[in-house]
Amino acid sequence: MNTDRDQPRITQRGLYAEELRPGVIYAHRPGRTISEADNVWFSTVTMNPQPLHIDAAHSATSEFGQRLVNSMFTLATMVGASVAHLTQGTLVANLALTEVSFPHPLFHGDTLYSETQVLAVRDSASRPGQSVVTLVHTGRNQDGIVVGRAQRTMLLHTSAPEQP
Repeated sequence: MNTDRDQPRITQRGLYAEELRPGVIYAHRPGRTISEADNVWFSTVTMNPQPLHIDAAHSATSEFGQRLVNSMFTLATMVGASVAHLTQGTLVANLALTEVSFPHPLFHGDTLYSETQVLAVRDSASRPGQSVVTLVHTGRNQDGIVVGRAQRTMLLHTSAPEQP
């Protein structure tokens, strides 16, 4: 009699450094439609009382005419969308986020689509079995307009760490 223990198992994981190639773009799907609750909750839990995120009456009088999605939520969602695809279980540490920009606002009801391009992969000089990887995360709304971009440098395992 076959049991679950006898069946092959595939565990979801990210990619190891040697599986990444500079220039490759990974499209992370599905997208994420951003709700009012997402934005208000994130702004509140991160102690950000910016009226442009949480005050509908105030925001209606702004140049945008409505509330803006908190840009830190946009950034976190762009990076988060890449985890299952690229770094789940293979990331050692984030080293830097640079060149962060938000060229167009994201609004309630917009859908954020994220993609990641690999810029560089090099062996770590001080950490055998690990590599320094530089990526660019880009977020676009449902119309293809770029709403966020960030360069990220991280430390990634080059292959599965040896088990004790």
